[in-house]
Amino acid sequence: MVAKIKSGDLVKVIRGKDRGKEGTVKQVLSNDRLIVEGVQIVKKHVRATQQGQQAGIVATEAPIHRSNVMVIDPETKQPTRVGVTIKEEARDGKVKTVRVRVAKKSGKELA
Repeated sequence: MVAKIKSGDLVKVIRGKDRGKEGTVKQVLSNDRLIVEGVQIVKKHVRATQQGQQAGIVATEAPIHRSNVMVIDPETKQPTRVGVTIKEEARDGKVKTVRVRVAKKSGKELA
């Protein structure tokens, strides 16, 4: 099955305290959550370690649920839903069917 949102995608937050912000997906977690660059910033209290890391308060990104973001269409620069189409490609002399992610608004393939 093809993932609708992958790491490296440009997404826009549509729900929550960071509504309207855009960022790239840094990591996709297994429980339908994403870590998006510059979104859902939380402050963590960190203890000092023996390796020399200082104690203090560190700002870091927290996971956000995938239903609260939409992929930005590279052509129209608008948030769009993601669909999947089946395409045939010739690889190593054989024709194989490949599932490709497609932006619903423009119909263009997503990288």
